[in-house]
Amino acid sequence: MDDRDDRMTNDRRRLLQAGLGGLGAWLAGRWLRAPEASAAEASPAAAKPRADACIVLWMNGGPSHVDTFDPKPNTKEAGPFRAIKTSARGVSICEHLPRVAAEAHRLAILRGMTSREGSHERARQLGHTGHIPNPTVDHPALGAWVSARRGDPKAELPAFVSLGGPSASGGFFGRAHGPFVVREPGRPPEDMAYGPAVSATRFDRRRAALAMLEDSFEKETQSAAVTERRAVFAQAVEMMRSPAAAAFDVSSEPAAVREAYGDTAFGRGCLAARRLVEAGVPFVEVSLDGWDTHEDNFERTKRLMGVLDPAMSTLLRELAARGKLDRTLVVWMGEFGRTPRLNGRGGRDHHPAAWSAVLAGGGIRGGITLGATDAQGEKVVERPVGVADLFATITSAMGLDPLETVSSPGGRPITLTDGGQVVREIVL
Repeated sequence: MDDRDDRMTNDRRRLLQAGLGGLGAWLAGRWLRAPEASAAEASPAAAKPRADACIVLWMNGGPSHVDTFDPKPNTKEAGPFRAIKTSARGVSICEHLPRVAAEAHRLAILRGMTSREGSHERARQLGHTGHIPNPTVDHPALGAWVSARRGDPKAELPAFVSLGGPSASGGFFGRAHGPFVVREPGRPPEDMAYGPAVSATRFDRRRAALAMLEDSFEKETQSAAVTERRAVFAQAVEMMRSPAAAAFDVSSEPAAVREAYGDTAFGRGCLAARRLVEAGVPFVEVSLDGWDTHEDNFERTKRLMGVLDPAMSTLLRELAARGKLDRTLVVWMGEFGRTPRLNGRGGRDHHPAAWSAVLAGGGIRGGITLGATDAQGEKVVERPVGVADLFATITSAMGLDPLETVSSPGGRPITLTDGGQVVREIVL
């Protein structure tokens, strides 16, 4: 490429950034679909979807199972938390989740989750992709698979949204199916407006200038990518001007609704997630950070449950009241559990051998627990479930084939889940 081509390319890039900022960067991937994703056909073994959307409540840091959904009262290391009865017969959870307890008849609590990844980075990748980390393969996140298989390229909103923190990437599917990250849940995404110095008229003049540069660039290079870039820009402008983008902004919700979710970033994220799935987004992740409780476990976990309890319970209740829960799968999980035994700092350390995950809605049988840990919560003693099995259950509910295989850029066959089996006991 000569100097003139370089200048033209840089001019085009500056114009795009001036008009769209971070939004344009996402859309540049969103509508230029990865070859692997578009070429790989969905397997005929895929089931009829029971869920149109999935909301993952990601507990970043690894929540203590024995202090939340698998309490061990009257044991040496149980601490001050009591177990309370729930709306599900015979099911008890921590006293600091009273509102979730009232929704337990909707929950399937998997108390036999187990894995081998005890480091945050590796366990976080496993928990997002369903595959043990491998330096030779950049596995797509679950949301990327949903985007590739259930996303609509003509949709005005992204298919994979991450609220409150970064998620795993689109992997070898590329940025086309990676997460659209909103750092401040409940507010409109950045770069959705023209900016204080750019009016609509000035923005349209910039679009016209870009079109002129594109015409010239196409004549000079005969590049087919020009048509694709123009499509990206058109889609970006469409999203900026689309009424559907209001789904990100919870300020229009009644004050009582916002208060019910809790005046927290996570609460606003759960409310935004409800709005996004109602607007047609098939996969949303909401993050609640701070569960890495190596110190002061009980006070920190109590505080986090105070944030989780109103948000999760209200999300379930509102989805049900609006007739959406039957078609929306809600998943609560983190990287791993915590050690039943306290360390010298009053904290609990990483414990992948035994932990809990919770599912609701979307074809899931509610009011049950599956699996069990021993009296201390240290080992799974009944019905172990691996991460791949959890993913197989989620993807099957979404109408995807857990054993669908695609080729990585290196030609390696990669399945959606790593040989996982659907947990039939919790499926309606």
